[in-house]
This record gives sequence, C-alpha cells and structure tokens, in this order.
Amino acid sequence: MKGKLVSGLAMLTALSVVGAMIKIPAIVGSVALDVFPALLASVLFGAGAGALVGVFGHLLSALIGGFPLGPLHFLIAGEMAVLVWVFGRLYKKNKILASTVFIIGNSFVAPLPFIYLMNIGFYLGIVPSLLIGSIINTVIAIVAIPRLSSLVAQGLSNRNVKQ
Repeated sequence: MKGKLVSGLAMLTALSVVGAMIKIPAIVGSVALDVFPALLASVLFGAGAGALVGVFGHLLSALIGGFPLGPLHFLIAGEMAVLVWVFGRLYKKNKILASTVFIIGNSFVAPLPFIYLMNIGFYLGIVPSLLIGSIINTVIAIVAIPRLSSLVAQGLSNRNVKQ
C-alpha cells in the first residue's frame, strides 16, 4: 500500500512539473498551474501528502522559471504547504469554504511578507496574477477530485491486485 501511495504522490509531483511549464503572465514568472496536483493530493491522499506535493511543485516551478525571487521561494513553498494542508482539511467538510480559503490565502495573504521584503508595488503587481492562477488551479482541482477519488480509493484498498 505504501508503494501505491508513493507512486501516486510521485505522479502528482510530476504533474506539478508539467503545470509549472504553463505560466500565467505575471511580473514574476513563477505563477503557474503547478498547485492543482497538490490540491488533488491533499484530498486524495491526505493533507500532509498534499503539502509535500505543494512544496516540491512550487520549488520545481520556481526552478523552471529561473528562481526569480531567489531563496524567497523557500518561504513561498512553506506558505504553499500550509495553504494546501488547510485546503485538504477543509475540503471534506465544505468544498466551497476550502476553495475560498485557498484562493484568498494564496492570492492576498501569502504575498503579504513581500510588502516588507520588497515593497507595496511588488505586492500590488503580483496579486492579480496570483488571483487568476489560484482560481484556475482551484477550479481544475475541484473538477478533477470527484472523478479521481473513486479510482484512488479503489486502488489503495484493492488487496487482490497481483504485485
């Protein structure tokens, strides 16, 4: 069973790399479709697993974009882990609340430290791109989760499969 979990997380991390190559125009070139696999993982495999995929997905997206913010991407990866974890915990109770908290958190709250690290202009410039990216990533995840949940549940609980 752990092998199937690791394989699933590896596939979702690889999907993050593919999503990282699909950029959303922004002042900084690291807004991409790299987070929806983490949102999928947080619901399908657990909030902690989703947080790991979120960290690796963001760091790989930043690497593909040339690390435009340098080591600050590690701060962003930590924020992504928290947001994806919260999404995974809230999704089972209320999908709309989970989506709203993720979109607001990723678009408006997560970039707040950059007001102090960079300036207010950077914050105001990045928020519209983050908002669009967050909405697109969340919609993709919300559409895909119900379609994938039965497959994942069946695959993880099926003990009759020859290995």
